[in-house]
Amino acid sequence: MTRYVNKLSQGATACSTAVATAHPSLAGVAVRFPPHRCTQQEAISALTNFETRPSRFSGLTEASDAYLEIALDLGERALLAALDQAQVKPSELDILFSTTVAGPAVRRLPARLARRVGLRADVKRIPLFGSGCASGVAHVHDHLCAFPDQVAAVLAVELCSLTIQRQHNSGTKLVTTSLLGDGAAAVIAKGANRTGDGRSGPRVLATHSRIHPGIDEVKSWKIGGDGFRSALSGDVAAIIDKYLGDDVRAFLANHGLAPREVATWVCHPGGARVIEAVEKALQLPGNALDRTRKSLRDNGNLASVSLLDVLRAHLADPPPSGSIGLMIAIGPAFCSELALLAW
Repeated sequence: MTRYVNKLSQGATACSTAVATAHPSLAGVAVRFPPHRCTQQEAISALTNFETRPSRFSGLTEASDAYLEIALDLGERALLAALDQAQVKPSELDILFSTTVAGPAVRRLPARLARRVGLRADVKRIPLFGSGCASGVAHVHDHLCAFPDQVAAVLAVELCSLTIQRQHNSGTKLVTTSLLGDGAAAVIAKGANRTGDGRSGPRVLATHSRIHPGIDEVKSWKIGGDGFRSALSGDVAAIIDKYLGDDVRAFLANHGLAPREVATWVCHPGGARVIEAVEKALQLPGNALDRTRKSLRDNGNLASVSLLDVLRAHLADPPPSGSIGLMIAIGPAFCSELALLAW
């Protein structure tokens, strides 16, 4: 930590030099799921006969309305649970970032949710469509560096099952739909001046985002008249192998750290091959991503919710005080989103 503090004194952070050591902290994380669950095999079986089954949705409008209805319930449960865990009253929340990659009604969600959970009328509401969960944490970090007396939240709601395409019975549809799941997660963060007020977890020391050029079709969603269509390429693992290791090492080196000094890896579970590619790129020990694998095994790939699900596990069973952690997510259009943590 000493070397990192020295780096901060040189201004190597998103916060200004005057508040370089005033880091926000993550105080609570909660994840909630819809009541109905099915195995991957059950999903594949249903999808292979999907064209013969009645469908409630004829296009994007009906799917969007369903998203809003279900997202309000899941989002309320997740947000209230995270606030309770952080020992923060709903009226104390100053800003709410909401993120999704599969919910076109995300812009309507925060205002309706604010009334349901008792947020103040002047709460700031920032919808982030298509940017993923790690970018939400980055926005929280930047905001709370500027406003250390405030409390912020990120709410991620993903209902990937609503993106099923009735008209397209392809191998890609079978793979992506059986892999992707539904859920909501919320994380509460406190500015540095609020960290002594109730429960606080790891500090967010710095964040980093990088777009890798020329490969925007590797990981994305396409939106048409019939709704969302996943565009996941089999090249994701190869791209991670090519770019992620150097990106992570450069980010850590900028803060006086090396991968061997990171005790906790909070990594998004994109899939089994993706996890293996991250392990290889960063030369991680065999158990470093156990909680990432457990999240994938238990809940599937929850898009922007997944990283917060893995973070929840690490907050519930934290590493020793003084440990360094790194959050890693691979975002749409293939970008890497990183956040440096300290317990």
